[in-house]
Amino acid sequence: MEEVWALLRFTPGSGRVWMDEDRIALMSSATFANIRRALIESLGFEQMAQMMTRIGYSEGSKDAKLYRQRHPQGSIDEALKMRGELQALAGFASPGKILHDADSTRGRFYAELVWDDSLEADVHLLTQGTSTEPVCSILTGHASAYCTDIVGRTILFREVECKAAGGNQCRVIGKPLDEWGEQAGNFSEYLRPQPYVNRFTQPGSASLKNEGLEDVVGSSAAFFTVLNLLRKVAPTNASTLILGETGVGKEVFARVLHRMSPRENQPLIAVNCAALPEHLIESELFGVERGAFTGATESRPGRFERADGGTLFLDEIGALPYSAQSKLLRALQEGEIERVGDRSSRKVDVRVVAATNSDLDEATRRGEFREDLFFRLNVFPIYIPPLRDRPEDIPLLLEYFLNRFSHAHNRRVTGISQRAVEALLLYDYPGNVRELEHMVERAVIMANEEDAVDLSHFASFGQQLNRRFGGPDGDGAVKIRSADSNIAAASLLDQGVDLNNLETELLREAVSRANGNIAHAARLLGISRPQLAYRLKKHRLNDL
Repeated sequence: MEEVWALLRFTPGSGRVWMDEDRIALMSSATFANIRRALIESLGFEQMAQMMTRIGYSEGSKDAKLYRQRHPQGSIDEALKMRGELQALAGFASPGKILHDADSTRGRFYAELVWDDSLEADVHLLTQGTSTEPVCSILTGHASAYCTDIVGRTILFREVECKAAGGNQCRVIGKPLDEWGEQAGNFSEYLRPQPYVNRFTQPGSASLKNEGLEDVVGSSAAFFTVLNLLRKVAPTNASTLILGETGVGKEVFARVLHRMSPRENQPLIAVNCAALPEHLIESELFGVERGAFTGATESRPGRFERADGGTLFLDEIGALPYSAQSKLLRALQEGEIERVGDRSSRKVDVRVVAATNSDLDEATRRGEFREDLFFRLNVFPIYIPPLRDRPEDIPLLLEYFLNRFSHAHNRRVTGISQRAVEALLLYDYPGNVRELEHMVERAVIMANEEDAVDLSHFASFGQQLNRRFGGPDGDGAVKIRSADSNIAAASLLDQGVDLNNLETELLREAVSRANGNIAHAARLLGISRPQLAYRLKKHRLNDL
């Protein structure tokens, strides 16, 4: 427990309490009970339980990441032990008893966790009385996400005994989702990996189809924020602008938006504006009449007409030439288009969804994008965060892609090794989900039959991982080399700078720039978080 308690840091002068790199707030059990009771009264028990499970799931993913950073070579047994200590530090339950049988290299996992003093069970008995079903939603969600991230395979925990439901203790059992079968029940629906961010996915369940979510998967807060925004705008006809880096799945979310809308049974027409030759853009978008120009041997409709009654998705909208922007603006404002070579206009009923990875606001200031068109498209903007900012989604994506490519290439692999999962969860993913998808496909092809995918199976990607995390020592430090460092060192020596004072001031400045976030400060200094924590303690700077 000593290591875990060292993660807790108080800065009374600033009114901040830190748990590792996260700022936290202390809450009494009475306050927690009141929040929980208010949720039950306003949403009902089932909706409250789902919300609490998702909260626990998000926290479990963050705690798993913390464990991996501190113990990159740690065993599953050590990981489960630290999970219990972290839940005890948070005040939700004692570390409890642990029984497990797991082998990540063979894809095998089974665990039993027992808690004698669950906070959730205690406050439920206090405010609601005896329950007819288990109530430890946060703890169960936390265990599911934590073990999913550690093992690299979707693990579902179910509470099979609960003090609030008349049991002698609170006991949960965890195993891979596909091994639960029908026993998973409704509980698995809000943790189940839903087929994701790939336009070639297999059909999902009927319930997911009804909501238009069969092509998406995720468990992060950012992911659910995006889905919530899609649900809000889907019933309307408002123009929607989807923003995000290359590879985050903008077109996939645009298709989800279409399926959520009343236009789902009408056409969805996608146009990549960057791929259209400038001299053909007008005819491609608005159509052409026979004889309008040399080679126009017949009349044909453009993308607007083909999307009539449905949705037109304009990808890479920032690449649309300035000359074509005014005609697009007129079509959006008037709801009518005019074919090239035609003398009459045609009414169209089209819902426009645009996407870009560029800064259109900045482009308007530079005069490269029409301001009035930007305002017309930007009625309801939705930003999709990069994969590096939502690591909770990575284990679910890994399992989904692993299963899909194993089936597509007729390969039998048992899972992903622990060290590969650790590396994949800490990688930055400049290519986002698309990059992860291609990496997993390559690894499935490289792996041996009836064996787990390992780091070496990601081919050249493995070398990138070693460089990213500081080489074979695996301490997470980023090694920086610069020709200017020799000059700077010589200058400091000439000035007679004291090494201890220099290090102290450097530490102070880094922590100050990071606003007290130790992990961020460590990245600024090019060292690991544990190394920075050691230096802060050495220089008696723990109160920064």
